[in-house]
Amino acid sequence: MRNFKNALLGMLFLFPLIASAQISVKGKVTDKATGMELPGVNVIVKGTVNGTVTDFDGLYTIDNVNIGDILVFSFIGFNNLEVTINSNADINVAMEESAESLEEVVIIGYGTTTKKDATGSVSSVKAEDINKGAIASPEQLLVGKVAGVQVTTGGGAPGTGSSIRIRGGSSLSATNNPLIVIDGIPIDNDGVSGTRNPLNIVNPNDIESYSILKDASATAIYGSRASNGVIIITTKKGKSGGIKANYTANVSVQENVQFVDAMSVDDYKAYVNANGTATDVALLGNQNNNWQDLIFQTGVGTDHNISLSGGSNKINVRGSIGYTNLNGTLKTSKLERGTYALNVGTKFFDNKLKVDVNAKASLIANRFADQGAIGNAISFDPTQPVYDNSLPFGGYFEWTSAVDGRAIKVGAPKNPLALLEQRRNTSSVQRLIGNVQFDYKLHFLPELRANLNVGIDKSSSKGKNNIFNSATTELADGTNLGNMATYDQQKENKLLDFYLNYVKDIESINSKIDFMAGYSYQNFLNEGGDISDIQDSNISQVNDYSNVLNLQSFFGRLNYTLANKYLFTLTYRTDGSSRFRGDNKWGHFPSAAFAWKMKEESFLQDSNTISDLKLRLGWGVTGQQDIGDDYHPALATYLLSTNTAQYQFGNGFISTYRAEPYNTTLKWEETTTYNVGLDFGFINDRINGSIDGYFRETVDLLNFIPFPAGSSLSNADFANIGSLENKGIELTLNLIPIQTDDLDLTLSLNGAWSDTEITKLTTNESPDYVGEPVGGFSGGVGNNIQIHTVGYAPNSFYVYEQVYDANGKPLEDVYVDRNDNGIIDLGDRYRFEKPTADITAGFSTDLNYKNFNFTMSWRGSFGNYVYNNVDSNLGFKLNLLNTAFPEVISNGVENVLETDFINGGTERYLSDYYVQDASFVKLDNVGIGYNFNSVFGEGTNLKLNATVQNVLIITDYEGLDPEVFGGIDYNIYPRPRIYTLGLNLNF
Repeated sequence: MRNFKNALLGMLFLFPLIASAQISVKGKVTDKATGMELPGVNVIVKGTVNGTVTDFDGLYTIDNVNIGDILVFSFIGFNNLEVTINSNADINVAMEESAESLEEVVIIGYGTTTKKDATGSVSSVKAEDINKGAIASPEQLLVGKVAGVQVTTGGGAPGTGSSIRIRGGSSLSATNNPLIVIDGIPIDNDGVSGTRNPLNIVNPNDIESYSILKDASATAIYGSRASNGVIIITTKKGKSGGIKANYTANVSVQENVQFVDAMSVDDYKAYVNANGTATDVALLGNQNNNWQDLIFQTGVGTDHNISLSGGSNKINVRGSIGYTNLNGTLKTSKLERGTYALNVGTKFFDNKLKVDVNAKASLIANRFADQGAIGNAISFDPTQPVYDNSLPFGGYFEWTSAVDGRAIKVGAPKNPLALLEQRRNTSSVQRLIGNVQFDYKLHFLPELRANLNVGIDKSSSKGKNNIFNSATTELADGTNLGNMATYDQQKENKLLDFYLNYVKDIESINSKIDFMAGYSYQNFLNEGGDISDIQDSNISQVNDYSNVLNLQSFFGRLNYTLANKYLFTLTYRTDGSSRFRGDNKWGHFPSAAFAWKMKEESFLQDSNTISDLKLRLGWGVTGQQDIGDDYHPALATYLLSTNTAQYQFGNGFISTYRAEPYNTTLKWEETTTYNVGLDFGFINDRINGSIDGYFRETVDLLNFIPFPAGSSLSNADFANIGSLENKGIELTLNLIPIQTDDLDLTLSLNGAWSDTEITKLTTNESPDYVGEPVGGFSGGVGNNIQIHTVGYAPNSFYVYEQVYDANGKPLEDVYVDRNDNGIIDLGDRYRFEKPTADITAGFSTDLNYKNFNFTMSWRGSFGNYVYNNVDSNLGFKLNLLNTAFPEVISNGVENVLETDFINGGTERYLSDYYVQDASFVKLDNVGIGYNFNSVFGEGTNLKLNATVQNVLIITDYEGLDPEVFGGIDYNIYPRPRIYTLGLNLNF
C-alpha cells in the first residue's frame, strides 16, 4: 500500500509536466479548387511567433506545439484557415480562394481595376476560359467570346491574320483596327513584311488574359488610336514558390470539308457538247481530273511549349519556349515558328521599387502558297492532263498556241498545280518585343508612385518570291524563264511612358482619390526595299523606302470614389502626330464616366437575391490619324522615278522627281461616344452579366475622295470631309445552373446589335451626288459593287434589281427600270443590303464532371450579306466557251446550269442576284478533356484533351463560306476542319 501511495504521489507530481509536453506537427497544404500544392503558405501558432512556411510541395513541419494550440494558415489570395491541434497526427488542409481574389481584376490603360469598380465598358477574358485547339494566333482565341467583338480570319492559311472589329469600327478610309497593347507596349498593328499576322509574336500558351476596352471613357486614356477600341494582352508571370514546369503539346490534322461547286467532269463534258462549237468539242481531253483535289491536301501540324516559373517574395521569374509547325491544306503553304518569352519581376528597397522585365522574341519561317491556284482550279478544264513533258513548262501541261508551242494561248487559265509547285514564295522574320517597367512608391509619400516604362518592338524580315520555268512569266521571244523577287524590311517601334499616380483614402469624407498624369513618346521607323527581276534578262524594278512616324502625348486621369458607391472618372489626353502640320498636329480628347454601385446601398446591401448591381454612364472623344503605315498626306514630298521612267541625256539616264499630292489642312478624325451600361449579378453571381447601349458619332472623317480637276496634284486624295453614326446594344450573360462537388455547368451567352449610317460625305450637300464607289471585284474591270452614300451603311451593295420568270429563274439582262426612263442605265441601280451583320452572338458551355471536362462554342451572325463573286465571274457561258478565245475552253461553277447566263456584261456582274444572305450559325469548337491529376507522382498534374474546330456551319449562303470580311467572296483559302489531340503536364 505504501508503494502504491508513493507511485500515485509521483504521478500527480508529474502530471503538469506530461500535460505540457510539446510535440511536432506536419502536413500538406493544397488549393481546394484544383488540388495543387501551395508553396509559401505561412503556418503559425495563433498568438505566438512560432511558425514556418510550406515548401515547394506544400509540405510543412512545425515544432514545439501543444495539444490544444491553434494553427493559422495564411496565403495571399486565400481565406485564412484555423485548425486546432488535437493530436500529433498529420494535419492536411485545403485552402479556398478569398472573395477578393475571385473578384475579377481587369487591365485598363496605365493601371488596373476590378470589374466591380470599372466605370467604362470593359470586358475581360481569361486564358483558362478559352478553348484553344490548334491555334497559331492569339486573336483567334477571342472568336465569339466577347459581345460586340468580331474576329474574322482571312482564310485557312497557316498563321493567317484576322480582321478585328470592336463595335463595327468608326472610320471609312482610315484604319478600323483596334489598338493592341502587349504587356504595356502598343504594338505596330500594320504587320511586318513576310508574315500575315502582326500578333504571331505571342504564343497563345503564354497569354494570361485579355482586356477589351470598348467605350470612350475606357479607351480615351489612349486617345490617338483608341477610336476603334483597345485590346490589352497580358502574358503570364512567375509566382512565388518553388520552380514549377509546364509542358503543353498538341498534334492536329486539318482537312477541307467544303469545296467550290465547280462542274464535275461529266457535267462539264455535257455542257460543252450541248453549247460549244465543233472546235470547242474537239478541245476536250480524255482525263478525269478534280483540280481542287489535286491542289489541296490533308494538313498536319504540331505545337510544343515548355515553361519554367518560380520565385520568392523578392523575385519571380517565368520563361517559355514554343515551337509550332503547321502545314496548310493548300499545297506548299507552311508556317514554322519559334517563340521565346522571359518575364522577371523583382522588388527593392523594402518592396518600394518594383522592376518588371518582359521580353518576347519570335523566329517565323513561312512558305506562302499562290492562292490564285484556287480560282484556276475551278476554271481549268478537268479533261486536260496534269503533266506534259513535251511542253517547256517544267513538265506541266498548259494551254499552248498551235502556232508556237512555247507560247500560252490568249485567255487561257494556268495549270493550278503548276502555280503552286513552280513558285517558292518564302519569308523569314525575326521580331522582338521587350520592355522594362519601373514602379517606385516614394518612401516619403507612400501614396505617390512613379512609373517608367521603356520598350521596343523591333523586327527584321526578308523574303523571296521565285517562279521557275513557269507559264506565268513569258518574254517577248516566247521563252518562259520565270521571275525572281526579293525584299527586306526593318521596323522599329520605340516607346517611353512615364506617369505619376497618387492614391489616397480620405476617411473623414469616406472618399478615395486616384489621380494619374503622364507623358508618352512613340517613334516608328519603317525602312527596306525590294527588287524584281526576270531571270537572265536586264528587266528589273528596284524600290527602296524609309519612313518615320512620331506620336507624343500628355495624359491624365482622375478616379474619385465616394462611400464605395459612387464612382467618377475624368480623363484628358493631348496627342501629337507627325502626319499633320501646324496647328492641326495636336488633338485633344476628354472623357468622363460615372458609376453607381447600387448593391452597396442599404436597400440592396442585405439582399440574398441580388449579389451585384451597378449602373455606368460614359462620354468621351477619341481620335484617329492612321491612314497608312508610311503615309504622311500633309507633307509636301517628291517621288523618285523608277529605272524604266528615267530621262535620257545623250548616253546617260537621269532619274526625275515627281511632286506627290498633299493636303496641309488635314487634321484628326474625331469620334464621340456615349455609353450607358448595367452590370448585374443574382444568387451569389450564379447569374451575372451586363448590358450596354452606345451611340458614336465620327466627324471630320479622313475620307479618300475625288478632287475637281486642277485643284490638286491628284484627282483624289484624303480630306477631312464627312461624318457617320454608329449605335448598338450589347448583352453578356453567364449562368451556373449546376454547381456540386462532382458536377458543375457554366453557360455563357453574348449578343450584340449594331447599326452604322453615313451622315455626311461632302462639304455641300447635292441631290445628284450618289456617293463614293468602293469594292472592286474580279471580272468587272474598273467597276465597283459597293458604295458609300449618305443615309446608308458603309459599303452598301449598289446593284441592279434582277427580274425573274414565273419559275423563279433569273432572266438574263432583264432588270427593273427603277427610274422609269424607259431604259436600263446607271440610274437604275439601288442600294441593297450591306456586308456587316445586324446581330452577332456567341454561346459556349463548360461542363465538368469529376475529372472530365466538356466544352462547346457556338457563334452566329445575322443580317450580313455577301457578293458571290465566284458565281458572277465563273457562272456564265462566255467564261467557259469564249468566242473571243476560240482555242481555249474553261470550266465554271454549277451556277451556270441554274441560270443559263451567256455573257459577262457589266450589268450582269452588278445584279442583286449575286448579293446573297450570308447569315450563319457555326459550331466553332467542341472539346473533351480528362484530368489524371498526379498520375506521375506527387506534385504533377496531367490533362489530356481532344478538340474539333470548325465543326458545323448552318447557312443559306450558296458560296464556299458565308464568313467573308468586307463582303466580296472570291478566291478564299477554305477554312479547314481541325482535329487536335493535346496534353498539358504540370510538374
